Amino acid sequence: MKFLDQAKIYTRSGHGGPGSVSFRREAHVPLGGPDGGNGGRGGDVIAKAVNGLNTLIDYRYQQHFKAESGRPGAGRDRSGASGNDVIMKLPIGTQILSDDQQTVLADLTYEGQEIILAKGGSGGKGNAFFKSSTNRAPRKSQPGEEGQEMWVWLRLKLIADAGLLGMPNAGKSTFLSAVSAARPKIADYPFTTLHPNLGVVGVDAKEFVMADIPGLIEGAHLGAGLGHRFLGHVERCRVLLHLVDATGTDPVAAWRILRDELKAYGGGLNDKPEIVGLTKLDATPADYADDLTKALKAEGATNILQLSAVTGEGVTPVLRRLISVIEDAVAEENRPEEEEPWSP
Repeated sequence: MKFLDQAKIYTRSGHGGPGSVSFRREAHVPLGGPDGGNGGRGGDVIAKAVNGLNTLIDYRYQQHFKAESGRPGAGRDRSGASGNDVIMKLPIGTQILSDDQQTVLADLTYEGQEIILAKGGSGGKGNAFFKSSTNRAPRKSQPGEEGQEMWVWLRLKLIADAGLLGMPNAGKSTFLSAVSAARPKIADYPFTTLHPNLGVVGVDAKEFVMADIPGLIEGAHLGAGLGHRFLGHVERCRVLLHLVDATGTDPVAAWRILRDELKAYGGGLNDKPEIVGLTKLDATPADYADDLTKALKAEGATNILQLSAVTGEGVTPVLRRLISVIEDAVAEENRPEEEEPWSP
């Protein structure tokens, strides 16, 4: 299935049905009175987060969602049937934005969450509603309310505990395939990863979800390379694993470039906990990693670990460090807020 994380769609709720003007006409009932029923309510357009989806590809081929209008009222006090709702099933982590792509209308972050995007119009009142002691035979009714219509953007931000970052060809896909059942494309040239990948990682009988996004290069926030569009998929992560290729020309400069790109992107990524992983140690001379670690610390990097996804050396300590940070973040999120002391 092709990965798609952004789509533009049109939504329109149903119109309310008009009320009816009718009078009871039966034999031997000379003063039957008004009996026009109310119109039915228009259907809603509802967005619902469901499990099992990780792409918006369905919304590439269907872009218009229109709910059914309510039926008109009828005589004998019969109300019109309400229109059927339209339920859009979306992946967990989908944001719904207005047409300006700036205003967030909804953020679907858990399974089963629902939001009414376009509310159906109310049905009009029939003439039986307007009957009173002073108006025994009203001949008026209401038209139904019109439904709502708008264009909205769907933007998917994957839900993951840890985000995997790095320059192109830093070994991110190799690392993800080594620690999970995910099988991303792996090759010896840059930009082999063209869309985000998710993998469930296990360590010490504990599990967490890791997201791998395409590599970034200098100027990504200006659109260089694949740009910074995919950084949105790690905005929700609790910790970032920044892989630095120890066999690169200048690993320290590579680390600094990516940090600058995170700062330029915003979204709180520059403030998230970061673990730096020196990769491909199996292809470097002895003691080179220690010298590189000292150089990174001098530049301002912290939490530096050494590993090789190919041989498995140092992988388990990295995973344990990640799960430790994730558990601390979860505990902080679930900690009840302290009430302020009452004062008269």
